[in-house]
Amino acid sequence: MKDTIKYVGLDVSKEKIAVAIAEEGREAPRYWGMIPHTPEAIKKLVKKLGDPKALRFCYEAGPTGYALYRLFLTLDVHCEVIAPSLIPQRPGERIKTDRRDSIRLAQLYRAGELTSIYVPTPEDEALRDLVRAREDAKEDELRAKHRLTKFLLRNNIQAPPGVNRWTRKYRDWLDALKFERSSLQVVFQEYYHQIQELEQRILRLEEEIRVQATEGVHAPTIQALQSLRGVALITAASLVAEIGSFKRFPSPRQFMSYLGLIPSESSSGESRRQGDITKTGNRHARRLLVEAAWSYRYRPAVKGELKKRQHGQAPNIQSISWKAQNRLHKKYYRLLSRGKESGKAITAVARELAGFVWAITQELEDVSNI
Repeated sequence: MKDTIKYVGLDVSKEKIAVAIAEEGREAPRYWGMIPHTPEAIKKLVKKLGDPKALRFCYEAGPTGYALYRLFLTLDVHCEVIAPSLIPQRPGERIKTDRRDSIRLAQLYRAGELTSIYVPTPEDEALRDLVRAREDAKEDELRAKHRLTKFLLRNNIQAPPGVNRWTRKYRDWLDALKFERSSLQVVFQEYYHQIQELEQRILRLEEEIRVQATEGVHAPTIQALQSLRGVALITAASLVAEIGSFKRFPSPRQFMSYLGLIPSESSSGESRRQGDITKTGNRHARRLLVEAAWSYRYRPAVKGELKKRQHGQAPNIQSISWKAQNRLHKKYYRLLSRGKESGKAITAVARELAGFVWAITQELEDVSNI
């Protein structure tokens, strides 16, 4: 019995961890109890449960991050982080407690019904936090601009004819804007100052992204991906940050599936019906590829910023980029000629663009393995 494998389900919160154990076999899982969420308590738990080689821990991915997973690694204990959205649910179940969740995790883990996620390295996670911080700042900037423009609209203040929003002329006009009432002047200045602060924050974050793209551990991959049309510094760095290791995708089809860019399917018997894309997996990376796909509406060409980004890259990577331009440009207009909506056509282009991204990363890995 000492060699019996124990499947341990952990329901993790900020302060406490609920622990349940399902031993190998068909016995019902048992609730161990609640322990503090501290390294000392975890080490004590592992010691009490017996041989570390016979232990299998799991917990749901969440706001507590991956520190617990990495702690188990230092203890030479097997641990998996589970995708919460893929945990099987019982119809009609309306009671949810930490105790029940931990028992359910242990039971499903023993049965092999849980799907684990890829845990990024500390370097990957740091880069992901960086690019997502910029993404948050861009969203805040957009909201701040909306607040200011709506404030001006409420007060019936419009920019001079021919002056587009957020151009240099528009900002010069904002700088010279004055209000008769001091309260309105203060409101305007605060709204405008918030926009300027956010713009400076974005510049600082982008500067650090630029440093990581030239000096970080993922610099070669980020530089190579910029050879693709529509994939400049921010997009390339964000893709690498979101995906982490491309080695975990043996084929481009699996990479497309991870991004949720493949069609959903409902087939039965001889009938086969495909619907909209699944939209599973990483929504950040999916959005980046869809945005990049719009660049392939234009005729294939290597000039301007794209030519600068391709300078110094290996010929095989430049060849993949050129092949992508020709193939994806033709695909977009071929789908339009069949009556497809532009949005659906772009989604199809983004799906194939994911294949070219995968191909470039494989070229880099092949070189590194020589």
